[in-house]
Parts: sequence; structure tokens; C-alpha cells
Amino acid sequence: MKKRFVAGLASLLMVGALHGQSVPSTPPAPSGQAPDSQMQMPEKPEPQQPVNPKTAPGHDHTPGMPMPQNTGSEQPPAITGPVYTLEQLQESAVDHNPTLKQAQAEIRAAEGRRRQAGLYPNPTVGYIGEQIRGGSQGGGEQGGFIQQDIVLGGKLAAGRRVFEQERLQAEAERGEQLLRVQNAVAMAYYQSLGAQQTVAIRTRLVKLGQDALKTAGQLFNVGQADEPDVLQAQVETGQEEIALVAAQQRQQMLWKSLAAVVGQPDLPLGKLNGTLEDLPDLDTQRWLENILENSPAVKIADLSHVRAQAELDRAKRERIPDLQVRAGIQQNRELLESTGRPIGVQGFAEVGVRIPIFNRNQGNIQAAQANIERADLERRRVQLLLRERSASVFQNYLVAKAAVERYRSQMIPQAERAYQLYVNRYQNMAAAYPQVLIAQRTLFQLQTDYIASLESLWVSTVTLKGFLLSDGLEAPAAPSEIDRAIRETNLPISTTPGR
Repeated sequence: MKKRFVAGLASLLMVGALHGQSVPSTPPAPSGQAPDSQMQMPEKPEPQQPVNPKTAPGHDHTPGMPMPQNTGSEQPPAITGPVYTLEQLQESAVDHNPTLKQAQAEIRAAEGRRRQAGLYPNPTVGYIGEQIRGGSQGGGEQGGFIQQDIVLGGKLAAGRRVFEQERLQAEAERGEQLLRVQNAVAMAYYQSLGAQQTVAIRTRLVKLGQDALKTAGQLFNVGQADEPDVLQAQVETGQEEIALVAAQQRQQMLWKSLAAVVGQPDLPLGKLNGTLEDLPDLDTQRWLENILENSPAVKIADLSHVRAQAELDRAKRERIPDLQVRAGIQQNRELLESTGRPIGVQGFAEVGVRIPIFNRNQGNIQAAQANIERADLERRRVQLLLRERSASVFQNYLVAKAAVERYRSQMIPQAERAYQLYVNRYQNMAAAYPQVLIAQRTLFQLQTDYIASLESLWVSTVTLKGFLLSDGLEAPAAPSEIDRAIRETNLPISTTPGR
């Protein structure tokens, strides 16, 4: 009977953990009985329906068992520090994440290359001299010249078009990087939010376990509990403390990851203002089509194809030779036979063109044609890769969604009802306490699994809506790196324990 009383007390304490209530350290003894006397079972309560504590506040005590006293400390200690929302964290990441500044720098670099490609060749200015000393004339020819290459065939405009496509690719890369950073922040946010809720539950359980251990010690001192009861309370309290430490460490780890993606590694730990309960809903077929058509990776592949065409056009124009013009003026000191005086100032001009006999840029044209063929296949390759990589994410989403809906609509309500029924039967001496304990632990495990499923559901949703962009700290690619258009499909790694 003593064990049953202590077990019932432990049950009451754990119920309070689930429903956010505190209990007195020592339960009141039945009326007319001394504290150190043999404990009696509570009187049989009036028959009544089990009450769902979530839907009936103020009725969450078990009939026939000691009524917990509301001391005003039933809520877990509030997290000190600033309060963050998802929107605030994403805005902060735009200002502090270095990859976005790298992407912006790449745009400026592409603009510089486009500007350089359209500049005209510089002229050449020099000195020319012939027969400067010696000879019978006693003079020579000395002067200066200016030389200019006249670019023909529209090669400068073709070069500008190539680098304009690079600039457009760099802008698309910047938009892709922004989406990747926002997605990474959202994933870390929802995981940290789940860890925050788990820590709150574990904190309540540790507090109530410590109260149960204190009460068991007091009962042992007055002879109402045996040493195994105290040892069992110590073991259970130790287990809860270990679980709390693990939950806190996971929360710290996830917070450091979130702070790193935001770009503020010293971001102080605070409370995340949000909820996991607003379940997202996706039409899987519609979102698959959206990924295949509107993914930044597909758009970058399309831009790569346009750039390859521009490179082919430039390669064909390169075989058109440029016009080389040279003109100058010089002083001729050669003496005229008729007058015996120097010839004097005279001018000269040269015009030349390189004849494309051997080198018609045929090698670069062939390479550009091969790049177009490659770019034609790039969009298809990217779409197939996105389809392959998204399959596992869709599976995770559907599994998590089914689990969450099952937990909410069936399993948790059923576990709550089963627990209440076992408690009532235990009061009526129609069920053993281990059945009550098993039902209580089942309910608690379902609640923790429910939080884990919510985390998985939100991470999968963000991944799908964000076109599989997940790494917010990977450096953006240069526009010329055609094969890195799909690097963003590296899928997020779950940080949920046991997953």
C-alpha cells in the first residue's frame, strides 16, 4: 500500500508536468489520519467522463486524488534575452550573410568585364628613323607616327553580348543565393523552435521529478516509503536530467547553426516567437512542376545556353580581320641635286589587313558549337537531377504530414483518454499502477515525437517551396562555372535525434 501511494504521487507529479501544474512537496493525508500512519486508498469517486485537460482548463486534476495547489509557478522559467521572429532573422541575414555580398561583388565583376569587352583598342604612337647617320647625304629621315587598329565585323558588340549574359547569370545567381540563405534561416528557425519547446517540456519534468524525489525522501524519513521507492525516484529523476541536458545541448547546437547562417555568430540566445502548429499544405504534383520549371537552377541553365550562343557568334566574327592603319610625318635631310638643299618635311601612310588563309578561328568556332550542344542538354540534365533529388524530400514531407495528422487527430487524444481511464480504474482499485505509468509514458513519448514530426514537416516544406536550396553558407558560383548551376540541390541533413 505504501508503494502504491508513492507511485500514485509520482503519477500525479508527472501529470502536472504534462499539463503545466505544480504540486505540493508533501501530499495532504486523508482526513483524520496522522501523517505517519498507514495510508489508505482514496474514496471511490463519483462516476464521470474522463476530462481532456487541453480542452477543459481548471479540470485537469484527477478525481479522487489529492488536488494540486496552484502556487503560481506552474509555467517553466521564461527564456531571458531578445525575442526573434522568422522575418527578423531573415532580414538580418540579408545584411550580415557574407555570401550575399560575394554574389553582389560577382555582379560588379561581370559588369566590369562587359565594359572592358566593348572598349576600342588603344592607338600606338612612336618614333621612326632611317639613315640617321653616315652616308654621302649627311642626313636621314626622322619623324613620328600613329597607328590604330580598326575593329571590323562587329566583334566588340559581340564581346559585349557575351559578358552581358554573364552579368545576367550573376544576377540570377544572386537571387538564387538570397533564396538559399532565407531557406537555410527558415530551416534552422523551425528546428530551433522545436528544440525550444522540447526544452520547456523537459524542464517541467525535471522540476516535478525533483519534487517527487524530495517527497519520497520525506516519506522514507517517516517510515511511509521503502528504500527501493527512493532509489527508483532517484533513477527516474536522473533520467529526466540527462534528457534535459541532451535537449539543451541540441538547442545550443541548433542556435549556433542559426546564428552562423544569419551571419552573426555572437547572436545572443533568445526566445523564438512562432509556432509549429500552423501546418503547411502542399500540392505535391503542382510543386514538383513548379520546381522543374521555375527553379533558379533551370533559369541559370537557360542563361548558360544563351551565353553559349553569344560565344559562338563572337567566335565567327573573330575570323573577320581588323584593318591596320598607320600614318605619320618625318623630316627628310636628304639633299636635292637641283638645289642642294634638304627635302624637308614629308608624310607617309600605311593601310594593311591580315589575310585569313591559315587561321580562320576554326578551332574556337568548333569549341563554341560544342558548348551550345552541351548547353542544350544542360536544362534537361538539371530537371532530371531536380526530379531525382526532390523525390526523397517529397517522401519526407508526406511521411511527416501523415504522422502529424495522425498524432493530432487520433493518437494523442486516444493516449490522453487511455491515461485518464487508467487513472480512474487505478483509483477504483481496478487497475495496477504500472498500467497507469505505461499510459503516462506513452502520452509523453507521443508528444515528443509529435514535435519531432512537426520539425521534419516544416524542414521538408521549406526545402520544397525553396526549390531545394538549403545551404546558406556555400559561396555563390561564378557565371562561367556552368556545371555548378545545380549545386544548391544539396539536401538538408536532419538534426532530429534518432533521425
